[in-house]
Amino acid sequence: MLKVFVHAWPLLTGVLLLMVGNGVQGSLLGIRGTLEAFSTLELSVVMSAYFLGFLIGSRLAPGMIRRVGHVRVFAALGSLISAVLVLYPMLVEWQIWALMRVIIGFGFAGIYITAESWLNNTATNETRGQALSLYMIVQMLGIVASQALLAAGDPFGYDMFLIPSVLVSLAFLPILLADSPAPTFDSTARLGFRELFQISPLGCVGMLISGGVFSAMFGMAAVWGTLSLLSVKQIALFTSALYVGGLLLQYPVGWFSDRIDRRKIMLWLAVAASVVLLVATVFALPFWAHLIVAALLGGVTYPMYSLLIAYTNDFLSKEQMAAASAGLIFLNGFGAIFGPLVTGWLMGVVGTRGFFLFILLLYAAQVGYTVWRMGRRAAPSVTGGFRGVAPTASSLATVAVLESAPEIGPSPETPEAAAEAAEALAIQPAAPAENPPGDKA
Repeated sequence: MLKVFVHAWPLLTGVLLLMVGNGVQGSLLGIRGTLEAFSTLELSVVMSAYFLGFLIGSRLAPGMIRRVGHVRVFAALGSLISAVLVLYPMLVEWQIWALMRVIIGFGFAGIYITAESWLNNTATNETRGQALSLYMIVQMLGIVASQALLAAGDPFGYDMFLIPSVLVSLAFLPILLADSPAPTFDSTARLGFRELFQISPLGCVGMLISGGVFSAMFGMAAVWGTLSLLSVKQIALFTSALYVGGLLLQYPVGWFSDRIDRRKIMLWLAVAASVVLLVATVFALPFWAHLIVAALLGGVTYPMYSLLIAYTNDFLSKEQMAAASAGLIFLNGFGAIFGPLVTGWLMGVVGTRGFFLFILLLYAAQVGYTVWRMGRRAAPSVTGGFRGVAPTASSLATVAVLESAPEIGPSPETPEAAAEAAEALAIQPAAPAENPPGDKA
C-alpha cells in the first residue's frame, strides 16, 4: 500500500482536497439555505440539482475527455467549480443555487472520471486493486475532514464559501504538475436497461433504491439538522458519523458476502436499517442516539451499494462488467435525483421526522423486494470477491476495483456447492439463469 501511495500521492492529495471542498459546500448549503428562510421543498430542489448535474456529467464527460484531453478538461471544470463556489453568497436565490448545483455536479462528475482514469492508468495489474481501494478511502476521509472544517466556521459568513473554492483550485496543482503522462481514454460500453434487468432485477431495483437513500441522507442531513435546531458542530458530527459508519463496516460486510448468499446479507442489512429508522421516526431521540443512528445508517448504505454491484457481477463475465456497471451507476444516479425531493416534501408535511421516514420506506421496499426475489430463483454462483465501492465513484473506478477482486469459489449454500464434484468429473456446471422457466419478472 505504501508503494502505491508513493507513486500516486499527487493524484490522491488532489482528490483529498477536492472531497474536502465538495463536502463543505454540500453541508454548508443546507445550513445556509435554512438560515436564508428557504423552504424545505426549495432546499430539496437545490440538493437534488447536484445529482442531476452529476448524472449528466457522467454521460457527457467521457466525450469531452476524448476530444480535448485530460488536462484541458481538468483545468476547465476545476475553474468552473471554483468560480461557482464563490458566487453562492452573492446570489442568494434558491433557483440560482439549484442551477449552480447542476453545474457543480456536472463538473465533479467530469473531474472524478478524469482522476480515476488517470489513477487506473498509473497502476499495474498487481497494484490496481490497492490503488483504487486507497482512492475510495481518501474520498471518505476527505468528506469526514470537510465536516470538521465546517464545524470550525461560520455558515452565515463569506469565508466558508471561499475556502472550498480555494481548496478546489489547490487540488489541481499536485495533479497537473505530476510527471505521470495523461492516459488514453477508452469509452465504456453499456448494456441496454432491459437486458440489464433481465440479468439481475434485484441489482437494478436495488440500485434505484440505493440512489434515493444515499442522496436523501447526504443531501438533506444538514437541512434536517438545522430544522432540528442542532448547532453547526452537531450537524458536522452527524454527517461525519454517516461516513465513519460506512468506512468501518465495508470490510466485515464484504467478508461475509463472499462466503454466503449476498442476498441474505442485503436482507439483514435492510432489516437492520428499517428497525433503526423506525425507532428514529417514532421516538424523540437525544443527540447521542442520533449519532448511533447515523453510524448504523451509513454502515448499511455504503456496503449495500457495493453488494448490489458485486451481486449483479455474479451473473456476468469479466468482459460484461464494465457495461453492466455503467448501467447500474446510471440507475443509482437517476434514483438519487428524487431522494432529496421526496425527503423535502415529507419534511414539509410531517416535520423533521420525514427525513428518517422516507429512508425507512425505501429500506422497507428493499426488504420486500429482496424477499420476493429470493423466492423466485436459487442463489447465484459467486464469481468474484466483494470490493468496497463508494457511490461517488464513476464506472471507471468501479470496474477497475471489481476486476481486481480475486476469483473465489461458489457459495457453499447454493446449488453450485456440487462444483467440486463436477470439477472432478471434468464437468463445468452452468451458472443459473436470473429468470428460470416460468419466471416472467
